[in-house]
Amino acid sequence: MAVKYELIKTCKQTGARLGRLHTPHGTIETPIFMPVGTLATVKTQSPEDLKQMNAQIILSNTYHLFLRPGDDIVKEAGGLHSFMNWDRPILTDSGGFQVFSLSNMRKIEEEGVHFKNHLSGEKLFISPEKATQIQNNLGADIMMAFDECAPYPADRDYVKQSLERTTRWAERCLKAHQRPHDQALFGIVQGGMYADLREQSAERSPLLISQATLLEG
Repeated sequence: MAVKYELIKTCKQTGARLGRLHTPHGTIETPIFMPVGTLATVKTQSPEDLKQMNAQIILSNTYHLFLRPGDDIVKEAGGLHSFMNWDRPILTDSGGFQVFSLSNMRKIEEEGVHFKNHLSGEKLFISPEKATQIQNNLGADIMMAFDECAPYPADRDYVKQSLERTTRWAERCLKAHQRPHDQALFGIVQGGMYADLREQSAERSPLLISQATLLEG
């Protein structure tokens, strides 16, 4: 099992939870501050510095690592843990937000997202399957499903279509996932500013449902 969640205590007033995430590279106390190492390094901080401040997990970015140095190179180096000399847990985001931020250089379709490399202008494409493959190559303990990040503000119809696409993409990510034994694949709740749509997203996501079973079981 890639990740298991241990619930320690729930606040009676707010429902906030204190717990632990057990991963192949160590245990994370939650809630937790997660330093960002976009390109497999936290700027100005060495792995030793991060351990001294008791950083328990680092976030790296799928989109940026896909562009450079390339997920294939990271895989050849033994995965992110070896590549960045970090033996504690790592989470990779899906790249969905970065693609969303390239609003003048991308086109969203059901199959995936066509976009231009913001560094070179090269035309590229990422689908749920491709985002999952990249993250399998990177080898993080926790992977995030590829999602459509709706803008704020946005009208209800657009947000509803966005969350429905995110749900379909989550199903495709789950089918494409090649390393469930050592990499957890987490779903993302969409729905924007609409509470009922966020609830729908959480209830319908195959990843959130399967992950709840995984973490609690």
